[in-house]
Amino acid sequence: SSNTPDDKVLHAAHVLAQYLDNDEDGVVDDAALLAEMTERPGGASLIMFADEAEIENSGVFDSESLDSFRMQDLYGEETHPEGSSANGGFDATLEEVWHLISSKGHSGLHPDVLGEEQGSALAEAMDLARGGHFVNIPQSYPDTAWYHYDDPTCEYQCQVTEYFYWALTSLLGAQDYPGRCDEIAVEWELCSREQVQSGDVAAFELLTDATYSLPTVLPDGSYQSE
Repeated sequence: SSNTPDDKVLHAAHVLAQYLDNDEDGVVDDAALLAEMTERPGGASLIMFADEAEIENSGVFDSESLDSFRMQDLYGEETHPEGSSANGGFDATLEEVWHLISSKGHSGLHPDVLGEEQGSALAEAMDLARGGHFVNIPQSYPDTAWYHYDDPTCEYQCQVTEYFYWALTSLLGAQDYPGRCDEIAVEWELCSREQVQSGDVAAFELLTDATYSLPTVLPDGSYQSE
């Protein structure tokens, strides 16, 4: 939207580029992933509004756009080109852009492994992290769980999407800064690479498997700036 600052839109584009071309050599790391995101009907689109109120009032949810395009939203107010910090807050670009890539890319490209449906390797790892298989949000998660997302509107596939984000970004260091671990503990307890490696062995082995060309470097929005 016109109320979303240009620098924030560009930041989102640069983060997307860094996720897809993680070594920044100018060539997407996985051509099949790019094709999955661009060649299916509706493509894969990131839509940006200034804030949640603006998108709610935009009419997009009452239009045919949701049926025509595969979209992920990101708000300008949660986009921080300066990076995440205890004072400034988390840069949600790292989350929402990854949701776009994982849901509209990896899930369809590798359904048995990185798919969002029950039975994929990723979903089975999530069930371990939640302390069991739950189609619906339980009243309370087992004490052994380290992933306990409790949004009742987030169905099983959505839970897998969120799990993928938490595990991968923790591996890349996005959640490991002062105050962040306490902030996210209500949903996710493993905020560093070392904690994921020791506490979620299934996710660590899966997300570090070079077969799937997953990012190994956290985007910072400075794509090919050097």
